[in-house]
Amino acid sequence: MSRPRSGPAAPRVDPERLAAFQAGLRRRYSDQEILEQLRACADRLGRSPTMREFAADPGTTVHPQTVIEHYGSWNAAKREAGLVPRRFATREELVRLLRELGEELGRPPTARDLDERRGSMPSKSLYWHTFRSLTQALREAGFDVPVGEERVARAVDQGVALAQRLGRLPKFADWAQARRVDETLLTEWQIYRLFEQGRGAWATFQFLVAERLSEEGVEVTPEGRLRG
Repeated sequence: MSRPRSGPAAPRVDPERLAAFQAGLRRRYSDQEILEQLRACADRLGRSPTMREFAADPGTTVHPQTVIEHYGSWNAAKREAGLVPRRFATREELVRLLRELGEELGRPPTARDLDERRGSMPSKSLYWHTFRSLTQALREAGFDVPVGEERVARAVDQGVALAQRLGRLPKFADWAQARRVDETLLTEWQIYRLFEQGRGAWATFQFLVAERLSEEGVEVTPEGRLRG
């Protein structure tokens, strides 16, 4: 009876030679080159890359393991590159990043700001999942963001100011256009949701704006135009 052939013996790995080889890999790329490749990959993807996405990107030449050899972990390297690990950002990191973005913008960040910075900022969905709302995240980061009755009052204040500029009560489309110019305004959909519990959400908002204008001595015609 013939004996089964054994496969080739597993190659022996010399620990010292392996360490020297790994050290050579680390020296092949500078920290700056690695960070630049991480950032460029994020730009191409439109988000912070996973190890698999980075390895599959034809524009990268660094192996993910080399990145880990340099920085100790994949997420540590992405943090150094200014890319937030999507699943591992802590509550404290999320708050810090909001503060830093607010300092850069000179105002409280919006959901649009987060969308425009995919890859360098966490997603708005991560903020909503962690804090239950972006508003709550902004408040924890120290921004003055109105809630509840404060938010309604601010919406009406902004509505009065826009009505005075337009010479009439603002329509939904008017607000959307004004918001593109002035991002300190609440969005048209934020205002709509403040009053959507009843029928005619935008009409309810216009009614409150008209009431405030009347208190200030400005007449509003049935067509919504301002007099006086």
